[in-house]
Amino acid sequence: MEPSTEAKLTVYFDEPFWVGVFEELDGKDLSVCRVVFGAEPTDAEIYAFILKYFNHLQFSPPVRTEIKHKADNPKRRQRNAQKQLEKSGVGTKSQQALQKQYEENKLERKQRSREQREAEKQRQFELKQQKRKEKHRGH
Repeated sequence: MEPSTEAKLTVYFDEPFWVGVFEELDGKDLSVCRVVFGAEPTDAEIYAFILKYFNHLQFSPPVRTEIKHKADNPKRRQRNAQKQLEKSGVGTKSQQALQKQYEENKLERKQRSREQREAEKQRQFELKQQKRKEKHRGH
């Protein structure tokens, strides 16, 4: 049996904005992406967003997760669907994946800003050196 890919979108109100969390389950790997919608999106707006931007979403690095499958009878599926509709928010694994993505982005941002700071320091130093040379050149 080959692994399947599942995608799930949870939309909830996180004061003051509406937030969507895309969860992508590929085999046993869970990747997550968080999107802020602003005002409450309609079903049509969500569908249009998925069609237009899904390929450009930046998902978190995959987190290993264990999948539990229960008996597949119709009543159980219906109960589970009802529970999912009632339940709002994001699962624990999804929160961990989002946190991991946030930490990695933070490290990348730190690295970029450090490089920019050093480049600016080097540029200032070279400007100062050039000014010193120009002062002595005229005499």
